[in-house]
Amino acid sequence: MQTREQTTVGRGRFTRPAVVTAGQVPLVFESSAPAGVRYRDRVFRRSLLIADLVTALLVVAVADIVLGPHAATFVLPLLVPCVCTAAGLYRHDESVLSMGTLDEAPAVFQAATLSAVLSFLVASLASPLDAGYVALTIVGLTTLMLALRALARGMARRLTQSERCLVVGEPDAAARLASRLRTAPAVDAEVVGCRPLGPEGLRQSVLDARAQRVVIAGDNASDEHVHETIQIAKALGVKVSLLPRTFDVVGSSVDFDYLGGVTLLGVRRVALSRRAQRVKRALDIAGSGCALLLLAPLMALIALAIRLDSPGPVLFRQVRVGRDGRRFKIFKFRSMVADAEARKAALRELNEAEGLFKIDRDPRITRVGGLLRRSCLDELPQLLNVLRGEMSLVGPRPLITEEDQMIQGWHRRRLELTPGVTGPWQVMGSARIPMHEMVAIDYLYVANWSLWGDVKVLLRTVPCVLARRGQ
Repeated sequence: MQTREQTTVGRGRFTRPAVVTAGQVPLVFESSAPAGVRYRDRVFRRSLLIADLVTALLVVAVADIVLGPHAATFVLPLLVPCVCTAAGLYRHDESVLSMGTLDEAPAVFQAATLSAVLSFLVASLASPLDAGYVALTIVGLTTLMLALRALARGMARRLTQSERCLVVGEPDAAARLASRLRTAPAVDAEVVGCRPLGPEGLRQSVLDARAQRVVIAGDNASDEHVHETIQIAKALGVKVSLLPRTFDVVGSSVDFDYLGGVTLLGVRRVALSRRAQRVKRALDIAGSGCALLLLAPLMALIALAIRLDSPGPVLFRQVRVGRDGRRFKIFKFRSMVADAEARKAALRELNEAEGLFKIDRDPRITRVGGLLRRSCLDELPQLLNVLRGEMSLVGPRPLITEEDQMIQGWHRRRLELTPGVTGPWQVMGSARIPMHEMVAIDYLYVANWSLWGDVKVLLRTVPCVLARRGQ
């Protein structure tokens, strides 16, 4: 016996035939997305499109002023949206939760290059090709597109509500995802519910929660249950994400290998090659050397302020565990009273962090020290550690000996990289992340290391410091 049922979500209406037979899952078909999902996607798409158009107009205006008029002026603003559409740069946000503009920088650079080359090839029929004009256009497009796209995403988040996620799976998976959503950068989403995996009652759960995305955590479920859950969710018009536990261990450092319908994951080696180590070290030397030269006057003023504020040395030295378990002394501007370590035991019961020692209003912090910590300026002397090779600009968090002794098992592979002045733990808010999550993040950073990844962390550290999210 066949029946037809209708369900309304917001302004989105679903009509789906269902075969009501005992023991069978109703047959569902794709339908239009709910109004809330459509509205959110439309705001992000249009915001990015406007950002790209404004970028193209600004670039051709500047190029015309600097180098003179060119026929490409009329072609570029038309080509940029077309190339970005072909590259999927307006649809990417619909399938992911993390909408980081830096993550799409390689794709933006490719789109900018292709747009510039095509526009000048078309315009060359009327005007001669100018290499300087092409180079300026590529650099201008890439830089401005990234900047304006980040601004457009920020505005779009303000115009829309947080994406509502329903977790289908174990409650611990929902709690784990909710924790990551609270700390992950460039994410505007929340977990609004959790239900067991399986098709029974899934439609009603989605409707009751007004979910816009279903996150399936089904590593222990049968393929049939997972497939049915995906199909029902897609038929309701909501988005679908998978949360496999495998990637908690190997991260994204895998190569997908397709063998006649069977997918294998090839896990890359964790250790860095000698060439990669040299590249990373070159970045550390260049970055720390330039930073020390530029910041020397500021560091001298900070040292004077510390001297005038409280008795004791200007620099604070502490033994930390570095690469391969080697100990070294980390340098920081002293932000506490001289006998801070001796008073630590008496304050241990006030500790607010899990595994780490963190007190929101630590009575040992001096007046100048409070300003240094809030601005992260107390970390500047670590550039000396970087120059000496004891630390890196980006890497796992350097732990004190007693914290390092708490880490066991495969998490200790975090020590295969030199500890960093900043890292994923800093970008995500170091004071908010429990110890067990922090070491897992460090391990995944080691497993997925890339030079571009380091550059992204460095760039993301700047707004994190300005917003004081690392404290």
